[in-house]
Order: sequence, then C-alpha cells, then structure tokens
Amino acid sequence: MIIVYPDAYTINPGDLDWQPLNALGDVRLYDRTSPDELLGRIKDADAVLVNKVKLNRQTLAQLPNLRYIGVTATGYDIIDMDAAREQNIVVTNVKGYSSDSVAQLTFALLLELVLHVGRHNASVQAGDWVRSADFSYAKSPLIELAGKTLGLVGYGDIGSRVAAIGRAFGMRVLVNRRNTDEQEDGITLVDRETLFAESDVVSLHLPATAETTGFVNAELLNKMKSSAFLINTSRGTLLNEKDVAQALNEGKLAGAGLDVLSVEPPKADNPLLTAKNCLLTPHIAWASYEARVRLMQAVVDNLRAFQAGKPINVVS
Repeated sequence: MIIVYPDAYTINPGDLDWQPLNALGDVRLYDRTSPDELLGRIKDADAVLVNKVKLNRQTLAQLPNLRYIGVTATGYDIIDMDAAREQNIVVTNVKGYSSDSVAQLTFALLLELVLHVGRHNASVQAGDWVRSADFSYAKSPLIELAGKTLGLVGYGDIGSRVAAIGRAFGMRVLVNRRNTDEQEDGITLVDRETLFAESDVVSLHLPATAETTGFVNAELLNKMKSSAFLINTSRGTLLNEKDVAQALNEGKLAGAGLDVLSVEPPKADNPLLTAKNCLLTPHIAWASYEARVRLMQAVVDNLRAFQAGKPINVVS
C-alpha cells in the first residue's frame, strides 16, 4: 500500500517516531505541500493522510487508486465528503486526542488576560522592580476568577473539561448547547443571547459549519459586558473578525484570547493582529507533545483497522 502524508510536519516536527506508520506500507512523508505540488505527490496513493491539506472534488477525481483518507485531526471540512462517498473512499478522523490540551490553553489565555503575567515579567526583566519604591506593584488591574461567570458555547469533550476547570476556580458556569434535555450538576443551560449578556468570560467550543460561521458578530458582542473577555480555541471562522476587532478597539470588550483565525497563517491586514488587548497564539492548543503522541497512535490504529477490513472512526 502506498501511503502519502503531504503535510506531516505539524503532527511530527521531529520528536515522534514514524516507525509504527512506516510498518503499514510504502510511506511517503512530506513536511509541507503546496496546492500545485499536491496532485503530483498523491496521484499513485492508495491512502492519503492529511491535516490541513484540502482534498476537493477535482483533486479526488484524479486519484483512481485512492481508497482511504485519514484526517489527522477531528474536523474534516477539508475533505469534499460527497465526492469521497461517490468514489467509495473511506474517510476517518481522530477525536478526543487533544481535549485536555485545548482546555489547558483556554485557561492559559484567560489567566494571561486577567493577571498579565507576561507583562509583569517583562517589567521585572526591564529593571522596574529593582528601581521600585515598593515591594509590590501592578502594571495593570488584576482580576480574580472566583465568583465570575464563565459562558461556554458548545459542550463536547473540550467544553466539559473547561467547565470543570472553571468550577475549580470557583466560577459559575453557563452553557449553550444543542442538546438541552440532559441536565448536569454544576452548569446552567441558557440560550446564546443570555450567555453572552451574563458572562464575564465567553469561551467558544464549536465546530466550523455553515451555521456557526461568523456568528460572533457586532449584534452578539453588543450584548456583552464591557468588562468581559472572549476566548476562542476552536475555529477562527466562528468570529466576524472585523466586528471583534472593532469591539476591542472601542472598549466594548475588555480583551480576547484567540488561538485560531479565519485564515492560517493570517494575512498581514487581519484586524485582530493589531486590536487592543488581543492575545494571539498560532493554533497551538492541540499540539502538546502528549496530544500528538495520542494523535499519532490513533492515526496508525485507524489505518491498520482499514487494512484489516474493519475500519473505525469512519466519518464518510
């Protein structure tokens, strides 16, 4: 079996072992693949592994040998699923491998917004503490999370972990989710407008769909407290980025912590790159060493199961 991975670098920049995957066939690894290089590299493949490389209908139509696509992530919107089904191509994904890591970064962003650890460290390194007349000083207001309201839009594996951390900090937790039938101790289910209006922190945990694209817009942002924070560690397309930047710049939103943007890498004119009090990290929530070890194992397990005629984690 010819197995091609055209964007292998993100899952394994050099600290993981490819041997378990190499044992499954003739594996051809490429760190990165541009759109004009893609077809030449995968045209003979029986199986293709992809993280962010898109496989559209036009490309799939030119791959007569392809029988398997292993998405090395949870979201599979990079694949034209209708075309894959028509060609009887099995598509699998990996769920749950990074839930703890994403929840961890959610709070790393939030804690930086409320305590400004980086700013205070930079001040000390610049000599401000040595020159200070006082034993203690603050470069910006410091905010305690206990007693504040955490609003979660989406409540899957990651959202539930974020809720648990929020409760450990003593936060009240509001949740907006599709399934409102199942009640759970420690959270309060509310509609989306109520969540945005009452929360001190809104954290997004939704997939990218036609319905969720740009839903965080000026209308919804205007319902938020001017002291509130917005966190997004899910998908950048959930935000109307211009509206979020405007809310930050006009003081209608106290701050934002974002690990994702609508286009990655972002274009230089993305308004969030220069917005006030907007923390940005380069889509790293999923990428801890431990999460990537789990991801690599699941990718191998998915492909091995397909080769055995008993595919698992099929999304097609």
